[in-house]
Amino acid sequence: MIKKLHLTLLAAAAVLAGVSAQAAPLRWASASDIPTWDIHSQNNALGNGVHASVYESLFNYNGKLELEPQLATGYKQLSPTQVRISLRKGVKFHDGAAFDADDVVFSLNRAMDKASNYGVYTQGIDKVVKIDEFTVDILTKGPNPVLIRQLTELRMLDKDWAEKNRSVTPKDAKSKEENYAHRHANGTGPFMLKSWDPDVKMVLTRAPSWWGKMSGNVTEIVYTPIKSDSTRVAALLSGEVDMVLDPSPADLPRLRASANLKVLDGAENRTIFLGMDQFRDELPGSNIKGKNPLKDSRVRKALYQAIDIQAIHKTTMRGMSQVTGTLVAPQVNGWSSKVDARHPFSQDAARKLLAEAGYPNGFEVDFSCPNNRYINDEEICQAITAMWARVGVKAKLRTLPLVTYFPMIQRYEASIYMLGWGVPTFDALYSLQSLVRSVGAQGDGNYNVGRYSNPQMDALIERIKKEVDQKARNDLIEKALLLSHEEVSHIPLHNQVIPWAMKRNVTMSHRADNRIEMRTVMVN
Repeated sequence: MIKKLHLTLLAAAAVLAGVSAQAAPLRWASASDIPTWDIHSQNNALGNGVHASVYESLFNYNGKLELEPQLATGYKQLSPTQVRISLRKGVKFHDGAAFDADDVVFSLNRAMDKASNYGVYTQGIDKVVKIDEFTVDILTKGPNPVLIRQLTELRMLDKDWAEKNRSVTPKDAKSKEENYAHRHANGTGPFMLKSWDPDVKMVLTRAPSWWGKMSGNVTEIVYTPIKSDSTRVAALLSGEVDMVLDPSPADLPRLRASANLKVLDGAENRTIFLGMDQFRDELPGSNIKGKNPLKDSRVRKALYQAIDIQAIHKTTMRGMSQVTGTLVAPQVNGWSSKVDARHPFSQDAARKLLAEAGYPNGFEVDFSCPNNRYINDEEICQAITAMWARVGVKAKLRTLPLVTYFPMIQRYEASIYMLGWGVPTFDALYSLQSLVRSVGAQGDGNYNVGRYSNPQMDALIERIKKEVDQKARNDLIEKALLLSHEEVSHIPLHNQVIPWAMKRNVTMSHRADNRIEMRTVMVN
């Protein structure tokens, strides 16, 4: 018996030694840092992707982008306005506290707080009710065909931890004031936050008591934000990092040619576009006084038609973009070739429209862009500035890093701005409600920072929110997207094509949401 036990212990030790030998860190980089660790503060795609390794949602999209339960085990539609969700038992937060229904009620209500930027995911929710320790009901104001999809981005926070650490309400993204949850984390996910030095380095380590299955071998994740494209690529070529999320298109040929590296390409469900201030009566810094040229749809269309999008595709993006005429990508429910048609590039048409609107000599306007968020964001804006100048519009370009850019545009301080919009729900309502619905409650217009407003558009979106017949719903989505095109609510540019560059010994699956599923990554 003793001999058998000894052999068993030796075998266990050998297994552990094998795991230890295979375990590896993953060092990766991209251009910008996440804005916060508060999971209900700023709805930012990079941040949401990083958060997903530490915090978990009731439901999730797996590596195949299939909807599946995560902290939930399932749900039942009790009525058109009542959904019952059963919760996973035995789950612990990283500090050892048990996950239960109180945390779900608290987290969803926290996401609905006025300081939260996640109202677009709580739209339609009336209240959340605890039934028992592992069951909650979500009551909605009307039928909600995308409720479960919305829940994928609403991550769970421990109620007691938040109350203990002055983090009951989310950090206001428009304010510099911090709460404890901004720099600290306590989730239920496969990794836990070890340290975060904003804009310098972030370290995650494997959570020893995670409830799920770890199919990868990464034990530590080190993330380094590196703004410069050349410095980021140099770090990959030298072996300083193992993977770069956003290599510049200009660097791709030599990365593909390297024997030690590989590049995974894929279209992202993110559309890059320009928004315009259609609210203020006078634009700050413009030479046009007493009125706002951007309120005139002829001016907006002129700006649209003055952009040679094919030149940007070929020259600035080196072919690594997917030209679009609408606000959603092909992977998103509601997209069609009909809504994707662009207004044609024509400088003559642009000049004619400007003259008809009363600006034959053009005008001056503020133009704001990020310089470390999207692929070649600053270069795209520089190219557009030059194109507008050819039709008489003098855009005064200013570029800012992500951490200051997004709070600035959310304070409505930009006249024309660049934004990239991914769709975590893979349904066009997410884009329509956020971008073209008049600003209101529960996510309405939460990124409509040009404050476009049209009662016809609002009515369409309200119907889309509640329509459960798929064909009728998609017909409404098409009408809304066509209305956006006709009125030039925004100027769509392209859908991002995302190349991931990495060492050959790194194995990961490319995702259309540009999110690394860390629990599946292998470093050999």
